[in-house]
Amino acid sequence: MPNKQVRKVVFPVAGMGTRFLPASKAVPKEMLPVVDKPVIQYAVEEAKRAGIEQFIFVTGRGKHVIEDHFDHAYELESLLSEREKTDELRSLLEDLPKTGSVSFTRQQQPLGLGHAVWCARHFIGNEPFAVILPDDLVKAEPGVLSQMIAAYAKTGGNLVAVQDVPRERTKSYGIIAPGATRGDLTEVMGLVEKPKPAVAPSTLAIVGRYILQPELFDELERQKPGSGREIQLTDSMAKLIGRQPFHAVRFKGDRYDCGDKVGFLLANVALALDRPDLAPAFRQGLAALLKN
Repeated sequence: MPNKQVRKVVFPVAGMGTRFLPASKAVPKEMLPVVDKPVIQYAVEEAKRAGIEQFIFVTGRGKHVIEDHFDHAYELESLLSEREKTDELRSLLEDLPKTGSVSFTRQQQPLGLGHAVWCARHFIGNEPFAVILPDDLVKAEPGVLSQMIAAYAKTGGNLVAVQDVPRERTKSYGIIAPGATRGDLTEVMGLVEKPKPAVAPSTLAIVGRYILQPELFDELERQKPGSGREIQLTDSMAKLIGRQPFHAVRFKGDRYDCGDKVGFLLANVALALDRPDLAPAFRQGLAALLKN
């Protein structure tokens, strides 16, 4: 029996973005630009290229600008059309999700990533779904979610994207206990949220991409607070191991942590150097700066 298609994606975007204060005081960190697009737009574009049809945003107070960004701006579109600024108009419209394909709900209390995903349960229903954490911007072709959906077609069940991290950094990630490895796929035998380096079962860290089965919501429903006194997604995913197939995908691509100031700056540099219209002048300016 073929696996159910992954049609829906959840974007948990309710966080306060305190690491980017004062810039994030009035502007959600997901709307901070990498080159000329907000971070959240890269995540939506990755999902669209992977064939996702429904986009669910779990927001919080002060995040209405995200909703505005993924809507028509009729006055601006009209002005660009009148002035024959066709490239600018196309850039506004080409990645706009289709009408009726975007939903928003609020995480009214900051109770953790697991709680944020649980808030989307009524939009997901009884279907497999993806989760993308926009802070993890990955420069990859095909995109990480496309790579995972290709793997899902073979394995079914649940999948997480992983990459190796230095052992001293395991305390900052969900870490998998690995089983058999075949190519880029590794069986997940266990999951630990932010283990101390000395007891971490591996250095394979979960990066912000998931394909999950709807049974996860039953576990999130009863889940008690875990690490950091928050409802951890990792803890509930671990309850599905042994009941459903569970694999980790070592994705191909370069990941930038845009929830971190240095990672955010590196993402801007990497993507600017990828742009034919910007790269020559940017490379020249960067070389001059590095000489000083």
